[in-house]
Amino acid sequence: MTIAFTICSINYLAQARTLGDSLKSTNPDVLFFIGLVDSLQGVTFEPSYAHDFPMIEIDKIEIRDFQEMADRYNITELNTAVKPFYFIYFFKHYPEADNVIYFDPDIIVFQPLTELLGSLKKHKAVVTPHINTPINDRLTPNELHHLNTGVYNLGFVALARSEEILKFVSWWEEKLRFECLIDLCNGLFVDQNWMNFLPLFVENTHIERNPGYNAAYWNLHERTFSEDNHTHFVNENNPLIFFHYSGYDPAKPDILSKYQDRFELKNRPDLTALFALYRNSLISNGNAYYRKYPCSYIKPPTVRRYQRVRKMLKKPINYVIDLLETT
Repeated sequence: MTIAFTICSINYLAQARTLGDSLKSTNPDVLFFIGLVDSLQGVTFEPSYAHDFPMIEIDKIEIRDFQEMADRYNITELNTAVKPFYFIYFFKHYPEADNVIYFDPDIIVFQPLTELLGSLKKHKAVVTPHINTPINDRLTPNELHHLNTGVYNLGFVALARSEEILKFVSWWEEKLRFECLIDLCNGLFVDQNWMNFLPLFVENTHIERNPGYNAAYWNLHERTFSEDNHTHFVNENNPLIFFHYSGYDPAKPDILSKYQDRFELKNRPDLTALFALYRNSLISNGNAYYRKYPCSYIKPPTVRRYQRVRKMLKKPINYVIDLLETT
């Protein structure tokens, strides 16, 4: 059995539902879950927006000292910090699951995952690099950005059950309890830089270079798209397995991604159909409706600043003086 899951707060449920719809139509045998980093207590969705995929709220997976993690992180950091904890949860509670696959919610799967499942029979893990070829300009993102944010994109990772994998994920859990931060000066970019160690710690890791996997704004310099008989292709003859719409906002349909400045949609007609499909899917799945829900675990910035000041005041006076002198 194969489990696929995503992680989001309520405000991203339109993306998660779109991903789930795509998996249901292309991979009906894959069991899909939404890991909800939020609380449904007191929340009643309008009937047309009631969730139609099984959701596992974060408080159900028994993360030790979870509230401390929530107090430490912003919403992006928290949603990525819990990723290994969900992997452990699924491997523990679904002993019949041979494979567990993670997808970011802003992904559409276009094809059966036959090749990926074949790779997981031969390898213990599958990851995709941000890029396969050099970038010949200094626009964003380039190789330097990927050195800062991780060689592999953690919008996707697939793991096969083994003692070696469980050991690695347990190590990853402990790192992300405290060090799932957007802190480039200290070599941290949420969960991604830690995954640089996966091929080193787990020898039988497969680095998937098929351009049909994890196509996204960061690798568009090496990929072009086409459509034939309702099937999307990459670089002419490679079926598009899944596209990652990171940084796309359906309210700003002309902007390919807020995280890049290399391409404009108007200059990439090969992407027109793919982005029209995604925009329409998000709208029909309630993007504007879910966006109004704040994450129940994330405190407003003013409260977070107050908590940091209170914590600092409890430190010895010499600690406070040293901290002030270095800022």
